[in-house]
Amino acid sequence: MTIRNILVFLADPRLPDRSKPGGHFTADDFDQVERLRGALAELTERNFTYLDDHRELFATLRDRSPAFVLNFCDTGLGNDARRELHVPALLEILGLPYSGSGPVALGLCYDKALVRAVAMAHRVPVPDEAFLRSGDALPEFSYPAFIKPNRGDGSVGITEAAIVADAHAARARVEALRQELPGCDILLQEYLSGIEYGFGLIGNASTGFTALPMLEVNYDKLDPKLPRLLSYASKVDPQSPYWNDISFRPAALDSATQRQVQDWCASLYDRLQLRDYARFDFRADRDGNLKLMEINPNPAWCWDGKLAHMGKLAGLSHSDVLKLIIEAAEQRCATT
Repeated sequence: MTIRNILVFLADPRLPDRSKPGGHFTADDFDQVERLRGALAELTERNFTYLDDHRELFATLRDRSPAFVLNFCDTGLGNDARRELHVPALLEILGLPYSGSGPVALGLCYDKALVRAVAMAHRVPVPDEAFLRSGDALPEFSYPAFIKPNRGDGSVGITEAAIVADAHAARARVEALRQELPGCDILLQEYLSGIEYGFGLIGNASTGFTALPMLEVNYDKLDPKLPRLLSYASKVDPQSPYWNDISFRPAALDSATQRQVQDWCASLYDRLQLRDYARFDFRADRDGNLKLMEINPNPAWCWDGKLAHMGKLAGLSHSDVLKLIIEAAEQRCATT
């Protein structure tokens, strides 16, 4: 089944977005959309129209009743990451087929501590961790540690200060996060000082997967005085060394380890009800043991995102990767 007419649903540039610098869309965001349009235009067997007006979403979908929705709204309904699951929920209420994971999977994966618990149950290695609700005191913990919000997107709340050397620094960072993100739950996590990896799957268990080559985050050019992490600045600040001095390269892992990672990810893909495509982030501890950091069920579709970089390692263009995602969703919809 080839779907000819596809509606692409995106974030709304008219609305504020607290995950972006200054709370609004940047020149880079608009550039990403133009590059997406260009890549999709290369798929000449299909016709694409675009929708980014969230205030008119329900009326537009009801009146136009598109044949298929390519859900690339990774900011959440109304540009609120907490409402990311609302988009597929609305599409299901309207009976419209769409790409990507459903509301259950998006809700589960938004809670990083919950994902960790599921991974542990499936014997996927994870870092040591403590979960802090608003107002909880700091527990006993081994340092150095990594502190981040339990719920969040786009590395919001992750800065150079996220790596703490002792309990004093940890208390200060937790307090700063509580001021920045009131009411948020916080993770106090084992700091993994080894190599960081990304792995992507496109497809579904019922129709088969395309496993993209694993990539390694390359921190070689980053100032040695700076913590090795993909911070918020690496996503949004073109002036930051985290934006300019971090790159990606093929993972230098033996084939047995890569097969093990793929098996772990396929197991979690099924258990968490992921669909069509997802990205898994791992990092090694100081002894080289890989541990799952998090799962992104709605990873960035942009030309310079991790998924696109993985595609390049396989000789795939940006449009090739997008085509694989669309075909995975088509095949799934045809069998359900």
